[in-house]
Order: sequence, then C-alpha cells, then structure tokens
Amino acid sequence: MTPGPLHRTQLAVEVADYLRTRIMTGILRPGDFVRLDETASALGCSVTPVREALATLRGEGLVKQALHRGFIVETLTRGDIVDIFWIQAELSARLASHAAENPDLEQHLGDLAALVDDLEAAVASGRAEEVLSAEFAFHRKVHLMAESRKLAWFQYSASKYNPLQLYSSDTEWGRSAVASHRRLIELLRTGDTAGIKDEIVAAFDDARDRLIAQLESIGFWDEGRSPTTEAHTVGSA
Repeated sequence: MTPGPLHRTQLAVEVADYLRTRIMTGILRPGDFVRLDETASALGCSVTPVREALATLRGEGLVKQALHRGFIVETLTRGDIVDIFWIQAELSARLASHAAENPDLEQHLGDLAALVDDLEAAVASGRAEEVLSAEFAFHRKVHLMAESRKLAWFQYSASKYNPLQLYSSDTEWGRSAVASHRRLIELLRTGDTAGIKDEIVAAFDDARDRLIAQLESIGFWDEGRSPTTEAHTVGSA
C-alpha cells in the first residue's frame, strides 16, 4: 500500500503538538470534548489530520474516545506532571553526561556558548519564537554531542509534554535558562557528572513548578468543577 503524503503526516504531528500543549497548560481541561469537525474548522485543516492527531494523543493517555461524541480530555494530575518532568530530567542528565565524554568537547563547547548567546539576545528582545528556537538548538546540540541516538529519541518523546510556549515569553525564566546553560557548559568542560545532573534536575524542577503554579492559578484542580458538557472550541482560551 502506498503511504500517504508526507505533508499530511506532518500536519497531523503539528495538530497533535498544538492540542498537547493546550492540554498540558490547562486550556483544554479534563472532561472537555474535542470534536473532529470543530477542531478542523478552528485550525483550518481537514478532519483527517485531526483524527490522526487525536489517535496519537489517545495512545499517550491524554484523551479518550467517546462513542459518537468525539474525544474527551483525560485527567491530568500533579503526580503526572511530576513524573513527566522527572523522566525528562533523568534522560537529559544521562545525555549530558555522555556529551561530556565527546572527544571533540572543546569545539562543541564553543558552539554551545554561541547558542547561549543567541538565546540571551532573544530573551533580551522578548522574541518568544526565537527563544524557542535557540532553546531547542542548545538542547539538540547537547544530545548530538552525546552520540546516543536511542537515548535522544526517548528524551525527544518525553519532551513533547513540556509546553515550552509557557516559558518562552517569560523573561525571568529566560534569564534563568541562560545562566543555567552557561553553568552547564562549565560542568561539561570539567566532566563533573554529579554537577551536570544537579544542574539539569534543578532546571527541570523549576520548569515543573512553574507549570504546576500556572495550572493552580487558573483553578485547574479546584474541587467541584464539573466537566464541560459541550465540545470545547479549539481556537478559544
């Protein structure tokens, strides 16, 4: 059987990323309906990539399918968020420890320093999209230095649950990330694996706490909130 066009597959990935972020940041809450036709209309695409995206999210445990009623957002607990960030921290620390053993370490560290400079400039100018791009480039470089593709794949899969858009427009978070990345570079230079893990765990703990605080601020876990009985409009807050 001939596979479908690549652009359709990519669109399904983008829809899944979009919906996943809205679930993780509480825009879509447990019990909210996400209907195929309304989601497709809001995103300006056909139903097919939306169906594929929701099937992906169902496999991840973020939504469940209700017969003849579409998809419903699953429960997301504080414990879920703690676990998600824990596994990201563990995988990232392992990758960074491998990166410290790269035979061309000094050259790579120079590249990392330039990427942190890019991040710092983006944070200072308030360009959220460039902050996202620079942050992604920094971590990708570390993962490439580790030369452990399988481990990097697991980390990439876990990182999809981290709603970076929540942080990219936060100048205070950006400055903190810049300082953390500069410390990490020095720890990589000295091969301090314990220090590397401590730095990375602290960064993910901070991101975790910011997300939990955001969800608490919107009453995400308030008792007595009844689930939405109608489909949530994907394009709305």
